[in-house]
Amino acid sequence: MSKIALITGATSGIGEACAHIFAQHGYNLVLLARRADRLTKIAHHLEDKYAISIKKVIADVRQKENLSEKLQELPVEWKRIDVLINNAGLSQGLDPIDKGNTDDWDNMIDTNIKGLLYVTKIVSNWMIPQESGHIINIGSIAGKEVYPNGNVYCASKHAVDALNKGMRIDLLPYGIKVTAINPGMVETEFSLVRFKGDEERAKKVYEGLEPLLADDIADAIWYVVSRPKHVNINDMLIMPSAQATATQVNRTI
Repeated sequence: MSKIALITGATSGIGEACAHIFAQHGYNLVLLARRADRLTKIAHHLEDKYAISIKKVIADVRQKENLSEKLQELPVEWKRIDVLINNAGLSQGLDPIDKGNTDDWDNMIDTNIKGLLYVTKIVSNWMIPQESGHIINIGSIAGKEVYPNGNVYCASKHAVDALNKGMRIDLLPYGIKVTAINPGMVETEFSLVRFKGDEERAKKVYEGLEPLLADDIADAIWYVVSRPKHVNINDMLIMPSAQATATQVNRTI
């Protein structure tokens, strides 16, 4: 039977790129996202191109009860998840703490921390009886450093960094691997979401340098997952060559 990967935030960026690379390697997919039209389009494309099977889960990771209901509705054979990619996440706003928008704070905390926890609790309970599985949590350079005006977003990704370590300990007795993937600057919808649709401001983030692409991160995730059973990559920090830290970049390369 083909292996199964469950990917959250599957309709764009890193999540969509992961769906492509896992489909290419013969995985059946559970794709979870909020945007039904995009999810349907991506699922049809991957099924046709790679002759795999896909289950679509239209849900918001922030909505605990609805999320649980939608995941539990999956047929039992689809609950044998081999790989969970906790990709759903976002940043909103770039303000100092005294001027921060509390709705933005709630959105980041509810998505980046609580949403990741809600999905992980459900899926880890499916993995435990099979005594196998691999959980990939998408963090950020912001989980390793703090930068000006990044306050709550950085805090949320520092929480993910701590959760990686806690999960790895808690799930060790069951043979479940946990890997942290922490990208630097990746050109996806990230900045567009952060700046709430301001395309000009989002574009300036990557001006003068060559950022990472979603495919670069998906390729790294596939490398991690494809290691032998006795090997786990605990933590990977991936930066574009033009970036040294969260704030230090060379815009002349």
